[in-house]
Amino acid sequence: MNAQVSFTLRGRNPDVLTCIANLSNDEVFTPPEFANRMLDTLADAWAAGHGGANIWADKTVKFLDPFTKSGVFLREVTSRLTAGLASEIPDLQARVDHILTQQVFGIGITRLTSLLARRSLYCSKHANGSHSVARSFNTDSGNIWFERTEHKWIAGKCKFCGASQETLDRGAGLETHAYAFIHTDDIKSRIAELFGGDMHFDVIMGNPPYQLDDGGHGTSAAPIYQLFVEQAKKLEPRYLTMVIPSRWFAGGKGLDDFRESMLSDDRMRSIHDYLSAADVFPGVGLKGGVCYFLWDKENRGPCRVATHFKDWAVSEITRPLLENGADIFIRFNEGVSILRKVLARETGQNEVLALPETQRFERLVSSRKPFGLETKFKGRVKKQSEADVMVYQNGGTGFTPRSSITAGTGLIDAWKIFVGRAAPGTGNRDTYPHRIISTPFVAGPGTISSETYLCIGPFATKEEAKSALTYLSCRLTRLLILLHKPSQDTTRKVYTFVPIQDWTRTWSDAALYARYGLSEDEIAFIEKIVRPMGSETDLLGDITVDAYEDE
Repeated sequence: MNAQVSFTLRGRNPDVLTCIANLSNDEVFTPPEFANRMLDTLADAWAAGHGGANIWADKTVKFLDPFTKSGVFLREVTSRLTAGLASEIPDLQARVDHILTQQVFGIGITRLTSLLARRSLYCSKHANGSHSVARSFNTDSGNIWFERTEHKWIAGKCKFCGASQETLDRGAGLETHAYAFIHTDDIKSRIAELFGGDMHFDVIMGNPPYQLDDGGHGTSAAPIYQLFVEQAKKLEPRYLTMVIPSRWFAGGKGLDDFRESMLSDDRMRSIHDYLSAADVFPGVGLKGGVCYFLWDKENRGPCRVATHFKDWAVSEITRPLLENGADIFIRFNEGVSILRKVLARETGQNEVLALPETQRFERLVSSRKPFGLETKFKGRVKKQSEADVMVYQNGGTGFTPRSSITAGTGLIDAWKIFVGRAAPGTGNRDTYPHRIISTPFVAGPGTISSETYLCIGPFATKEEAKSALTYLSCRLTRLLILLHKPSQDTTRKVYTFVPIQDWTRTWSDAALYARYGLSEDEIAFIEKIVRPMGSETDLLGDITVDAYEDE
């Protein structure tokens, strides 16, 4: 038989799939080690649900990667099946042919990645070629399908994915980024068209495109991964496992409905959350971390949540994804007990993780444009009239006529706090401990800000504003912000878990720890996650409005 069948058996050094660079923001390749971690979780779940059976020794199980890129998931599944089916199908060539033709299927996201996936799986870009380890295919593509798919434009947007026609309707010579798996109204019929017959997959797995490649970037790009998860569920697999950004935990930017459906789905059996995406995808700029989940159609109950960060001990606990009264997923396991103590002290209720609206610090925080001025607004360099107000803006301060301000007028002559809307960070990396919010500062009457800042207030006196400022500098306060914060964008909503306090005193973490009865372990966790912000003198001294970055 062809000696290249040995591709199925590890020992290749180096593994080419650890060496290739990502092609674009929607083609993030999964490291083989991480793909195998996900497959281990799947195998454990299969054994638990099938009396200890080995999924890799079952020749009837069908696997689909509906957005394959490097082909790593398909390759690693094939390798495991080749070992697991050795006793049932002793002939290696017959075993490999059975696995590749009957058990392992993929859909390429671009023409290039489909060729790469075939090369990874078949050792040839032609499934029926002379160098292919398979011997039973009649087509070049084998079981890795790809054909150019077009968007369906309605009023300048794609009906299925929301892509911009202006950006992606660009002719036959360039990729459309119209992914076949989500560009259909009937995914079951579409799968039957692609692979024939009444095809049903036991396992759907992979790493979907994360955002629309239509001109957006970073946190401004529209998420798309949720569409792949929702479509996969419609195929009703027994198991579904994907690696996706963790921002869905708190919703926002088109993810609110997805968040609600995921958190209310008791078939979500485990989530492995990585606080830093760099721990999974080295060199990939993705704020907010990533997670992989396992969904089990036949198994309901609370979810096993594991939190990973660099060399920290893994925090793992089984709990509901949606705590009573909360509208988001509480990301840190330790954060649940801390939040319970805070809210129980403020509300007198032990089982509901929600503050009454009148007790939320959120009600003091402005919308994203507190005075109606955009980030790019630049005031005059010098004050020209007593009627001018000072503007804290991107890169410094300026002045503008009071009469030009039509929003937030009730805050102009009040004492207030300004805090940057974008949180501090170090490049594209998630680091801990960090400050969670930009350095806030007190501003007096006759001041406003552009969209660069949120405005907190009004406060009746400077002393009240200073009290609130010391509260914001406390680590516990900023941990409560972090529990509701999906990305570096710090909006009013992230203050939902923060209670309003008495503004006639100076606040410190020691005072807050005592107020809420936190344990030594809980205090240690807070101080591992949240950096000190500095003394009151630092916060009230000469104000620097340039964006702060962690060291």
